[in-house]
Amino acid sequence: DVTGGAKLLGGAEMCMPGDNVALEVELQKPIAMDEGSRFAIREGGRTVGSGVVTKILE
Repeated sequence: DVTGGAKLLGGAEMCMPGDNVALEVELQKPIAMDEGSRFAIREGGRTVGSGVVTKILE
């Protein structure tokens, strides 16, 4: 598990189940990943979201 912060993009303030949103995620420590990698977002031991890496920012 890797801890990080996520920021909703495109003016979205929140998202609901079934929504598709763009996020910018900053991880606390480096992890190897490529564009197209799948990931899950977990909170309190539950999966609350999933996605695909579309762009790596330096």
